[in-house]
Amino acid sequence: IRDSFFIECVPLGVAKDASLAALLERMGLTRDNLMACGDGLNDRSMIAYAGVGVAMQNAEQPVKDTAVYVTAADNNHAGVAEAVEKFILREE
Repeated sequence: IRDSFFIECVPLGVAKDASLAALLERMGLTRDNLMACGDGLNDRSMIAYAGVGVAMQNAEQPVKDTAVYVTAADNNHAGVAEAVEKFILREE
């Protein structure tokens, strides 16, 4: 059962996309080197930022609309594994 509300509080300026950008910069990588998977509204900025943004099948519609790919499986049934196989382990 989904709750009818969700509150997330973080310090001003803290966001998943900004945190990933800082990590990538430290590692000498770009967002083209990043795949981000999510299912919640708080994942939209991260999914939009990533070179490959993936939404889980059970994600809310605004999250799916942000992603370049929506998995067939949800996050409780190997959705992330599906994305890893498709975008990382794929044969070129």
